[in-house]
Amino acid sequence: MIPGHIALDKVDFWFQDEARIGQQNTTTRLWSMEGRRPSAVKQQQFDYAYLFGAVYPSTGETEAFIVPHVDKCIRTQHLEQISAKTALCRHAVVIIDGIKLH
Repeated sequence: MIPGHIALDKVDFWFQDEARIGQQNTTTRLWSMEGRRPSAVKQQQFDYAYLFGAVYPSTGETEAFIVPHVDKCIRTQHLEQISAKTALCRHAVVIIDGIKLH
């Protein structure tokens, strides 16, 4: 909620979202002779990166970064990036989706 003493023409509305991008292993299949069960080395780990991004549609400005994990400090760092892009004497409202991470 925006306080009543702040004029809407002094507010920048940013839209933010994050995504997990990564590799997940899949089922390994092999060709073999009938009646045999060959073994194969299969990648078992999961590797992820998280992409944080925000856009200010009025100007097309964006802020984004890629991190190996997500926590409160990462979220705060992204909000600080958006704050640094907000001009003096202006206010930023960041609109985010409603997942539990927030």
